[in-house]
Order: sequence, then structure tokens, then C-alpha cells
Amino acid sequence: MTSPEGVNRFEVSATVVEVQTLRYTPAGIPAVNLVLEHESAQVEMDTPRTVKLQIRSVAFGALAETLSRQSLEMAGRFRGFLANARNGKGLVFHIQDFSKT
Repeated sequence: MTSPEGVNRFEVSATVVEVQTLRYTPAGIPAVNLVLEHESAQVEMDTPRTVKLQIRSVAFGALAETLSRQSLEMAGRFRGFLANARNGKGLVFHIQDFSKT
């Protein structure tokens, strides 16, 4: 079912902890898989909580080429949307934009 608003935006500050080799889709579009790591302090029900997680991510096109050249431990702010993984297990963050922090 499609939501009426169609909102699916995700933004996170994270560090690149894994970058796979740049590959090309069957249509010839550059693609790269990454793993981002996020750590922060959040407040939930008036209780501080440390949040640490890894996010499977993918980028396409010129952005994939740029991200494939970034060094590990590069910190940035990443923006995009969430989608099901192709194998149906979990989510994948599709990065559409980033800026170094």
C-alpha cells in the first residue's frame, strides 16, 4: 500500500566503515555498496540512551563513483531513502546526497 504523502526520507550522520569495489549494473550505471556506522546519544522517555548501529547502504551514478574513492572512517551527513534489500532480508539505505563533516 502506498502512503498518501509518499514520504520516505532518511538522514543520518555516520562514518564509512566499509566500501565495496565499484561495480556496474546491467544498464551500465556505476553502483557501490557501503556500510555506514552511526553512534549518538538519544533521549527516549526522559532516559538517555546510547545508539550505535550499522547501516547497509548503496549509491548509484556519479555519487557511487565519488563514494567509492572515499577513505574508510570518512565522517559525513548522508541523505536518501530506505528500501527493502533485494533478498528481502532487512533494509538498505539508498544514498542520494552526502556532505563531509
